[in-house]
Amino acid sequence: MQTFHRHIADINTPVREALKQLDTLASDAILFLVDGENKLQGSLTDGDLRRGFIKGLGFENLLAEFIQPNPKYIQQGKYDLNEIIELRKKHFSVFPVVNAQMQIINVVNFKHQRSYLPVDALIMAGGRGERLKPLTDTTPKPLLRIGEKPIIEHNIDRLASFGVDDIWLSVRYLGEQLENYFGDGSKKGIRVKYVWENQPLGTAGALGLVNDFVHDHILMMNSDLLTNIDFEDLFLFFQKEEADLAVACIPYQVNIPYAVMETEDKRVTGLKEKPTYTHYSNAGIYLMKKEVVDILPKQNHFNATDLMELLISKGKKVVAYPLMGYWLDIGKHEDYQKASLDFNQIKF
Repeated sequence: MQTFHRHIADINTPVREALKQLDTLASDAILFLVDGENKLQGSLTDGDLRRGFIKGLGFENLLAEFIQPNPKYIQQGKYDLNEIIELRKKHFSVFPVVNAQMQIINVVNFKHQRSYLPVDALIMAGGRGERLKPLTDTTPKPLLRIGEKPIIEHNIDRLASFGVDDIWLSVRYLGEQLENYFGDGSKKGIRVKYVWENQPLGTAGALGLVNDFVHDHILMMNSDLLTNIDFEDLFLFFQKEEADLAVACIPYQVNIPYAVMETEDKRVTGLKEKPTYTHYSNAGIYLMKKEVVDILPKQNHFNATDLMELLISKGKKVVAYPLMGYWLDIGKHEDYQKASLDFNQIKF
């Protein structure tokens, strides 16, 4: 995975060094210039260099003399997804993300990313994985490998491909292995933090342990899923529905091989010949407004189903998002074997 540092250069760097850096970027050749505090000052492309050379500047001049001072950028936690989509439509393929101090914390590159969602993610990764013993006796279930990398890494990489770069992992059983594997996330160009559950808190209890979410929306998901869900489509659905919580669901069809009678107070009101009914099951992926966290009980066992019931009881809007792509919950040995086989056949 590409990291954003390759696009950053100090404003006081000589042009000769910048040319080498631009050359390594090839078709992504744009630099974002920063001062000594990593604050964005401007941008630089081959075109800016050519214009500088025409004016008589040379290879030993500093980048500050070639700078384009008004680059396109977005501020962390202060942008809308529709703004990102508009930038993508206008072919702004590479641009920086800054924090409140104007320091560059990431660089979006649509040649390597699908989107840049205004979302924090919490991945539930603390379970014991009893049904996958003995595989989980010495390895936490999220670190069991599918293909060349662990289950949870597939999910983290997919989130990162949609621009989710603030990720929390809720850990407990053998959590030190997860900490050692991902570290602070900098090798992937993201930020990873850890939430330790001293006791099992259920499938949503860890939400109440995080008090520094960056964005106004939180995506929570189980770590033991293999899926090619389109996270941008989920977010757009959430926005369109003006929801407080969206639950990704897997549609299941039940085919009845007989005619079914429709009745009302024992009276037959009609017939349906061999009908098909569609039901929806919870996929373990949730998108919510950040203020939802404020009403959760702290340090208590609390499941995602409890969260749904609590929000419904308070008159909040809970909606079901039909997940039409690939999805598999890896809970048993046969699921793990299926995931390993499917991975080579499904587009992720």
